[in-house]
Amino acid sequence: MEWITLILTVSIVIISFNLLFGKSHPNAPPCIRGWIPWFGAAFEFGKAPLHFIQQARDKYGPVFTVVAAGKRLTFVTLNEDFRAFFTSKDVDFEQAVQEAVHNTASINKDCFYKTHPTCATIIKGRLTPGNTAMLSVHLCEEFNDHLENLGSKGTGQLNEIIKSVMYPAVMSNLLGRCNSPSNSLTRQEFLEKFTTYDEGFEYGSQLPDLFLKQWANSKRWLLSLLRNMAIRAQETLYNENDGKTLLQHLASTISDKYLPNYGLLLLWASLANAIPITFWAIAFILANPEAYKIAMDQINVALRDQDKEKTRVTLDDLQHMPYVKWCIMEAIRLRAPGAITRKVVRPLKLRNYVIPPGDLLMLSPYWAHRNPKYFPDPEDFKPERWEMADLEKNVHLEGFVAFGGGKNQCPGRWYAVMELHMFVALILYKFEFTPLDPIPKPSPLHLVGTQQPDGPCRVRYKHK
Repeated sequence: MEWITLILTVSIVIISFNLLFGKSHPNAPPCIRGWIPWFGAAFEFGKAPLHFIQQARDKYGPVFTVVAAGKRLTFVTLNEDFRAFFTSKDVDFEQAVQEAVHNTASINKDCFYKTHPTCATIIKGRLTPGNTAMLSVHLCEEFNDHLENLGSKGTGQLNEIIKSVMYPAVMSNLLGRCNSPSNSLTRQEFLEKFTTYDEGFEYGSQLPDLFLKQWANSKRWLLSLLRNMAIRAQETLYNENDGKTLLQHLASTISDKYLPNYGLLLLWASLANAIPITFWAIAFILANPEAYKIAMDQINVALRDQDKEKTRVTLDDLQHMPYVKWCIMEAIRLRAPGAITRKVVRPLKLRNYVIPPGDLLMLSPYWAHRNPKYFPDPEDFKPERWEMADLEKNVHLEGFVAFGGGKNQCPGRWYAVMELHMFVALILYKFEFTPLDPIPKPSPLHLVGTQQPDGPCRVRYKHK
């Protein structure tokens, strides 16, 4: 169901928007030259918010405000302003996302403000490059096991094939083997519930459960699942040493009733973006014969004719496949989140504007990555552009903001790139794929998270 339909259902109708342009005194509220009651704009914003951002920027300039569902969303679109977005003391990340966290994970405001900084520190500490190396051996084993479950050949949606492998493997790696779906029936039930939760996450972050019954049921099911996982994590907490899972590390800090809720957020964060990016990376590689040849040449040399069932991929092996990593980074660039947000807590001066407290400050990585100043031929899939970055030192291309910035930069970014790099190398090494559909376009409906495919992408596969 489209966002605008949901909003209309509960009579939260976008009835107008205003645009900020012209000069303002540094201590004055924004100069508003136009307050335009235009339902057409509201409809377009609701129908295709991702496209609306660029259209509004082209028409009204680099800073503009949309009033939607009673909230002022002020978009900044110039790279020169991104530093203020990520580092200014006049904006706040936790206040921007608190309501969404409450709606999607049922964590109240006081608990979130109290525990989020500690949780973020734990996740960042446990998913450093050094600790990621320790996780990689087990993750490779899990990928191998679940890839073998695909059988010798078959046909299916590429996205669903990836989900069937990555969901249980990553859950086992971060939450513990005992917490990974153990058979095909439980995997299928989890897949259905989590897919419903993930696909409705953006709507659920804004609307009461009353209007999203199926999504709310999936949320409750997942919270119940996480409660059982949390109990197991706490029961084994002191029986583990260096092998503690990320969930167990959280359990040692969050001992109250909200541990399952944070576990749900961790689960969503670790799966929701990784799956579609893996899909796009593989789809782009399969659709570009030259990219596929270069990637496979590096994969075959690095893995040196290993066993196709129990393939061992080390971090050293991954360093010998730089082009595969470039393909992944290019997929991230092209399909980055539609918008990320901060809340303005004190008057914020940007260029000729003063953004008032209370506004949600919005930045679109999706459109930032289409700035030809930083990314020539921005719509083209060009993995070779990443040769200019120093990815081994986690130095990205200028203008790349998919992982955010400042103190709230994605704490799991090293793990995410490692898991994608390993999975893409493994599945291409083990299987031959024949695309049956062209690459779908990204859906224009969502602002939260990685862009989802807007159409089918079937493949025929065969185990090598």
